[in-house]
Amino acid sequence: MRRRTAVLLSTAALGAAAAGVVVTAPNASAATGCRITYTIANQWPGGFGANVTVTNLGDPVSAWTVVWSYSAGQTVTQAWSATVTQSGSQVTAKNAGYNGSLATGASTSFGFNGSWTGSNPVPASFTLNGTACTGGVSTASPTPSRTPSRTPSSTPSNPGTGVPSDAAWVATGAWDQWTNNGYTVINDVWGSGAGPQTIWARSGTNWGVVAEHPRTSGVKSYPHTGKTLNRTLSSLSSVRSSFNVSVPADGDYATAYDIWANNNAYEVMIWANQHGAVGPIAESYDANGAVPNARNVSVGGHTWNVYRGSNGANAVFSFVRTSTTNAGTVDVLAVLQWLRTQNWWGDVTIGQAQFGFEITGTAGRAAFVDNSFSLDYS
Repeated sequence: MRRRTAVLLSTAALGAAAAGVVVTAPNASAATGCRITYTIANQWPGGFGANVTVTNLGDPVSAWTVVWSYSAGQTVTQAWSATVTQSGSQVTAKNAGYNGSLATGASTSFGFNGSWTGSNPVPASFTLNGTACTGGVSTASPTPSRTPSRTPSSTPSNPGTGVPSDAAWVATGAWDQWTNNGYTVINDVWGSGAGPQTIWARSGTNWGVVAEHPRTSGVKSYPHTGKTLNRTLSSLSSVRSSFNVSVPADGDYATAYDIWANNNAYEVMIWANQHGAVGPIAESYDANGAVPNARNVSVGGHTWNVYRGSNGANAVFSFVRTSTTNAGTVDVLAVLQWLRTQNWWGDVTIGQAQFGFEITGTAGRAAFVDNSFSLDYS
């Protein structure tokens, strides 16, 4: 289970770019040849999502490090399938535990979200394991985000089976997003092997998706709504949320909050319901799946099994409700404070607070609807 985008996007896709470069200079600590493909998947005012593909053209390697430099104002904010750090303008991406080995001719990919001010140019150069990559840079224009004012007449109008005819926003792009009344709704189709997914919204708190993802391993998407808090835990006196959702009778999915802290060093997942072949990240597993670190913890108005784990560079804490529900109110601050009483984290800064559907697979075409939602804090 990977983690979703911690950055909230916008519907205005401004540009895309790709750079393909080949290494020819040898280096004792690097492959003798490589190709780096850098693609801006989507761009919006002040932010962007990018994907990087690493192809090994030399001898097999057991680990890789890709380094590039950004212009002033470009910053990586959250990444997946690699550990990405930034010091000044220099960005360093190191393989995850599962994708470090690259045979000759093999490729692997990672992605990230970032912010920008002024401009968002493609990096001029890259290195792989210390070897400089040189080559040309090409640019291309993306397909604009689709944001019609109403659903096409061919789209079903029953919210239980399709897109409602009174939707204010409809989109199909992987990173398409819409902001309304302080909430930002995003399609967030990020996993490999994903199928089609259409997102719609009447408002930032009443929205849904129609998805058709294969029931293979790995999370395919996390369509969600959310807000940015940017508050320290000690400065918060209240964080409360209510939800009411409709979910399919079959499939592999969870309805979950996803809360990020300390610039995405920590991730807190709060699972309200789950179905099928899904489970939390944990420190240990047995024949029954993930093993909780704490059982039957009553906090925030519900009872949870709590799991600790890690997902690349960030720690993950998962609160899985002992019985599933499609509606309720959560004292989110109480949940976050419980982690502090366990010394699992300190006075962290809460960044993004999101709520949506983590979808691994669907039983054919399926609808997920957030009937109502609220997130209030002070």
